[in-house]
Amino acid sequence: MSSLPPKDPHELYERWSELWRGDFSHADEILDPGFVVHQARPDGSDSEAVTGSARLLPEIEQTMAAFGDIDITVDVGPIVQGDLVAARWTMRARYTGGLDGATAPVGTAIAFSGHDILRVSGGRFVEYWTCTDVLDGLTQLGAIAGPNGPGAAPASEA
Repeated sequence: MSSLPPKDPHELYERWSELWRGDFSHADEILDPGFVVHQARPDGSDSEAVTGSARLLPEIEQTMAAFGDIDITVDVGPIVQGDLVAARWTMRARYTGGLDGATAPVGTAIAFSGHDILRVSGGRFVEYWTCTDVLDGLTQLGAIAGPNGPGAAPASEA
C-alpha cells in the first residue's frame, strides 16, 4: 500500500529528484494521472500526447540507458511560490553508448544543466515545464558540431 504524497513542496521535489536517480517507487504518489509535460522535443513529437507516469518514466529510462554513474545535483532551489516549484539542476554522468550520431567513446564524462518548473495540485505534480541544455550534452558527446564536438572540415585554401 502506498503512502500519501508529501504535503511540503520541498519534499515533493526531493521525491521528484529521486525519480531522476532511478527510484520510481513514489512515481504514482507524486505524479497526477493527468500529469502533463510541456517540452520542446527535438523530434517534433507532441510532449503532451501521453500523460501521467507513462509519459515521464520511459524518458527517464532512456536517459538511464545512455548514461551510467548518474549524479544529479540541485544547484538552486527548490523555490516554491504558490502552486509552483522551480529548481536548477546539473546532471553529471558517463556515456554508456547508444545515442545516434555520438562519436564520444563509451565512458566519456559529461555534465549539463537544466531548469524544472512544476505545478502542484492536490499534493501531486500536475504540470511540468523543462528547459534542458541538450545541445551542450550532445556537443560533449560529439553528436553535433560545437567547441567539444566535431566541426566542419576546414575549407581548403586556394
